[in-house]
This record gives sequence, structure tokens and C-alpha cells, in this order.
Amino acid sequence: PGPPPPVPPEEARRRAGARHGRDRDRRAVSHHYDVGNDFYDLVLGPSLVYSCAYWDTARPAADGSDAPAGPGARTAVTLEAAQEAKLELICRKLGLRAGDRLLDVGCGWGSLVVHAARHHGVHAVGVTLSAEQAARATERAAAAGLTDHVEIRFQDYRDVGDGPYDAIASVGMAEHVGAAEFGRYAAVVHSLLRPGGRLLNHQIARRPAPDESRYRLDPFIDSYVFPDGELAPLGHTVSGLESAGLEVRDVECLREHYALTLRAWVRNLEAGWPHAVRLAGAGRARIWRLYMAASALGFEQGNLGVNQILAVRTGEGGAAGLPLRLRDWTAGPRR
Repeated sequence: PGPPPPVPPEEARRRAGARHGRDRDRRAVSHHYDVGNDFYDLVLGPSLVYSCAYWDTARPAADGSDAPAGPGARTAVTLEAAQEAKLELICRKLGLRAGDRLLDVGCGWGSLVVHAARHHGVHAVGVTLSAEQAARATERAAAAGLTDHVEIRFQDYRDVGDGPYDAIASVGMAEHVGAAEFGRYAAVVHSLLRPGGRLLNHQIARRPAPDESRYRLDPFIDSYVFPDGELAPLGHTVSGLESAGLEVRDVECLREHYALTLRAWVRNLEAGWPHAVRLAGAGRARIWRLYMAASALGFEQGNLGVNQILAVRTGEGGAAGLPLRLRDWTAGPRR
């Protein structure tokens, strides 16, 4: 097919500094997330959640729509409802109660902290390295009348120093940390939790390589989508959290849910294609369509996975403060 095409001007960027150093991490995050909040509005929809949604039991129809799969199938929920269900699932897994302190590491546009404050009465802090995300998240918290309960910071998670927190959520953020820094990430999270505090780590995973020393970042994703992003096998992530002193209590695979989410995002992008090109440029719009469609196939075929890992910082004598039968978050609101 010939040599690769030239880099779209929208994706041109400069690499400088040590990988996963603070300055380079800030530039990498800005490259992907500071492309205009209006573009993310179009792709993600009103929920403004850029991670795997939590879908109903219905499966997609053959044409890729959200129609029921056959006789007896329940009506599929919308993308917005599925994202709301994911936010509530995280809150229930974390056991949030009124007055708790919640830290959202990599808070995006503030959807989780706003949901947790509104529906669970927590005091939430969200941190992000994207200036545009921080501005929109602050606006959304104010519009919801939650400025007394939600604080958004343009801050590196490594600089958070006002623990302890009752709960920490990290949703789609650890992929940016990198294997060499994951131990430090886990140690920071552990240090910010009170004894008995919970962590919900929501992270994309890859299959283990036959020789892990030969693993390399995907050149397309690294060049155009998530600079310096790295995926780790699930076992490596669990081991890293445990090595930091956290006790892993539950792991839930949401692989098929992410395939459905990505296909919904692709439909949003294609439905608003002329506007997307005006907002982000033709090169970036094409790259996003390709990366999301290819990722959907990766999740459908099992080459990629995504998992929610619930872990706890145990207290004195190993006390975890958790119920003996843990999976009560699907039974209804916590009392």
C-alpha cells in the first residue's frame, strides 16, 4: 500500500521529556482531551462520560442499533441511561454514604463527582490534567447547585495531599500511568485512603504477551490517540495494587459493555459528521472514527478487556469493613 500517509496537522505534537514525567504527562493528556469540549459533547452525548457504560441485558441488533435482540429481550437502554447506570454502579461498589469524602482521579468532565454528590451526599474532589475538562466540570457542578459538595482541581494526582479519603475512584485513568509508574500510582492511592477505605479501579486490559519484555505501545494509538498510553494484563494490575498494600475484593469484567459503548460513540460521530469535521478537523475526525471502530472490534473479539477492580485498605488487625457477601450493589440503593 505504500508508505504511511503524513500526520494530519490536527495530530502534530512534540515529544519531549521523560516518559510519564509530570510535564510530558500533562502534554499527553492535553493532546487527547483538550480538543474542544463541543467535540466531546457530540461524540459522548449529554452524559459526557468517556469510559465504558453499563448496559441492560439486551444485545445489539444485527444492524448495530440498540434494538432488542429477539423475543423476550428487554428494551435496550440509551447510551445516557447506560452511563448513568455505570456511575451508580461505581457509587454502590464504593459504598458511598452521606458525608463521605470521595476522590475521583482523572475526573473527566465531572460526571461521577456530580452524580455522587447529588445522589449520595458525598463531598467530592475531582482532579484532572486537562484544563478544558476542569473548566467544564466546574461549570457543571455549579449548574447543579453542588459547589459546596464538589471541588474540581487542575492537578496531578501525585500532588493530592489532603487525604485521607473514604473512597477513591479511578475510571479510565490508570491506562495513562504506564507500567513503570504503576507501583507509585498504587502507593499514592493507598496513602490517600483511610483504613477501611475503598478503591474502584476501572481500567482497560490487554492479553498477556508470550514475552512481556517485548511488549510495545501500539504505534497508531501512541501516535494519534493516547500518547504514552499503556495497557497491562489484568493480573499485572491486581498484583500492582496488592503490592501497594491494598486488598482486592472483587473483579468484574465489562468487556462486552465497552464494545456496545464504542459503537454508540461511532454512531454519534457519524450522525454529526459535518459538525465534527468543523469542530476538530477532518484528520482528527477520521482518526477518531477509525480508533473507536477498531477498538469496538477488539473488545468484541476478546483482544481487549475492561475490568472494575474493587480494593480496600485494610485497617487494624486486617479489618476491611465490608459485608461478608459483597455483591449487594445490584440489589438496590444502599441504606
